[in-house]
Amino acid sequence: MDSDPNLVNILKEIVSNGSIDTARMELLSQEEQELIKEIQDNGLLKEALVYVESLNAEENWEELKEKINVKKNPVFINWRNIFQYAAIFIGLLSLVYIFQYKTDTQTKTVIPDDAIQLVLENGDIQILNPNGVQQIIKKNGAVVASQKENKISYRSSGSVDKLVYNEIKIPYGKTFEITLSDGTQVFMNAGSSLKYPVQFIKGQNREVILEGEAFFDVTKDKMHPFVVKTRGMNVKVLGTKFNVSSYKEDADINAVLVEGSVSLSNVGMPDKNTMLVPGEKGTWNSQKTEIAVKKVDTRNYTEWMTGEIVFRKTAFKDIIIKLERSYNVTINNQKTDLFEKKFNASFNKNIESIDEVLMAMSKIQNFSFSKEGKQITIN
Repeated sequence: MDSDPNLVNILKEIVSNGSIDTARMELLSQEEQELIKEIQDNGLLKEALVYVESLNAEENWEELKEKINVKKNPVFINWRNIFQYAAIFIGLLSLVYIFQYKTDTQTKTVIPDDAIQLVLENGDIQILNPNGVQQIIKKNGAVVASQKENKISYRSSGSVDKLVYNEIKIPYGKTFEITLSDGTQVFMNAGSSLKYPVQFIKGQNREVILEGEAFFDVTKDKMHPFVVKTRGMNVKVLGTKFNVSSYKEDADINAVLVEGSVSLSNVGMPDKNTMLVPGEKGTWNSQKTEIAVKKVDTRNYTEWMTGEIVFRKTAFKDIIIKLERSYNVTINNQKTDLFEKKFNASFNKNIESIDEVLMAMSKIQNFSFSKEGKQITIN
């Protein structure tokens, strides 16, 4: 067994700085903390670091048994003289095991499909309970955000010179709200993800990356335009309210402007801009070079935030996709002639169950369905 890089890094940090940040120490077990404190108190940090960097379990175990003669003769150990053969080996070998066990456990941890995930700057994944309250802490122990139930709020803590990103992933069947460090509010729809800086940098655009759907209420800042990047279209604003839908399974990417003004650009043609005014929708499609603009009722594109699911001349194949996202179910349609049938309807997922929605639609198009767990079959 080779030395554990996490343990080596912790010892290096203490040797270099004389201490380690409180937040990282609190992540260790009580036994780990006590051992590291004992090493510090005895002034043996450098020896411990050298030893653990060259640690090999099998060789040192045999050497240890010879040195202390465990089975044959009792010995009185001089802590400083044979520290590297006994105390460091036993203590640090156990630490190596603990660190490796934790790493393996984290690797094998299965994240539930319906969990809201916050991916931190170092790649760690934090599960956000919609009913929970907690703080989001950086590696140096600084609190950068706080969660209260279905909302997470970031805070501005002075100027920074390097972008550090978090990413939030919303599963099917759930929505979530984020307040970015500049005060911009983002309402995330089901099956969506947003990558964003923990704090924006002065003098640079405020850029975020969206997959899925979100409503943005952007804090006005003329010096720092806000840019939402998607796989095919970018939305640039100074301060406004708008909705962006960019699900990877959808052919179209839509931006609907509620208030203010936005500039849309094709990722492949960034210098060609299309302006929207309130009440307009801009649509990008990979099969077309131009961004299409038309007047719409913005409520049809924003009422999802209150649980409303609105269909206006919507093909059943597209309705299935939306219902799967909203209710976190899988729908298998065996009645293929339904796919192109178009519906006008509205439901509220906070009031009506998926069974009630399908029951209402079945009366219009005369189909039946069965449900087992999250699996639904239409016949």
